Amino acid sequence: MNIREFVDSAKARLIPLYGPREAQSIIGLLYGSVLNVPAYFHVTEPEYTIGAADEVFLTESMERLCAGEPLQYVLGKAGFCGLEFKVSPAVLIPRPETEMLCRILIDEVLLPSGRPAPRILDLCTGSGCIAWTLAHYARGSEVTGVDISEEALKVAASQNVSENIPEFLLCDILDESRDIFHGRMFDVIVSNPPYVRDSEKALMRGNVLDFEPSSALFVPDDDPLVFYRAIARIASGHLAPGGCLAVEINEAFGPEVRDIFVSAGFPGAVVRKDLSSRDRFVICG
Repeated sequence: MNIREFVDSAKARLIPLYGPREAQSIIGLLYGSVLNVPAYFHVTEPEYTIGAADEVFLTESMERLCAGEPLQYVLGKAGFCGLEFKVSPAVLIPRPETEMLCRILIDEVLLPSGRPAPRILDLCTGSGCIAWTLAHYARGSEVTGVDISEEALKVAASQNVSENIPEFLLCDILDESRDIFHGRMFDVIVSNPPYVRDSEKALMRGNVLDFEPSSALFVPDDDPLVFYRAIARIASGHLAPGGCLAVEINEAFGPEVRDIFVSAGFPGAVVRKDLSSRDRFVICG
């Protein structure tokens, strides 16, 4: 099979599912990653012959894509903050909003501070994309990531994006009876916890609902801010004086999350918007 034939066949199957623009992007990213060529290669080299092994993989990948599986899981990787992370259905696919959270911390907190070895705690670390990103760009930092999922922690620990390797710990942050930090203090505490209400499932795409881990996404409608109270409790005991607390939030609850942190002793908490002008972060310090 040549690459033009593959693209034509893939378009016929994916356009009805994703529309022309998204289908073309998925196809280019798929074959570009597999063949290590640009995503426009089918235009410049339409007669390029795909090798047998690659053709098998691309064919199998198309079946998975047509079943709704996200491209990142098919490829087993996702880009984030200029780095490449391993992903699997045990962890969320990193989002652009979370990239922005990292950029805020890197550009406005970690690099300007000049601290030689900032101590960073990433709660609900998932794939470890936040922990590893901050470890990579804040040279010399000491980063700890925690999660309730053993499978997620396996993915996080398997990343290989920096020589500065975070520590990963198993922890249920909602369990108030355990304190695994034993008095340790951190200069930055960051989290992208579950924050999508169960009632919002109807607004989400099927490939998210069917393939991404629900425990990392959803919270009950009757207690949607449960994780932020836990984060505030942990920060009250473990954020060093002058430190920074930063969380990603559901756009529907900006003032409510801010008030949780103000009540927990962080009067400087402010709501920050994402690139779509939606309330997306609360930053303290």
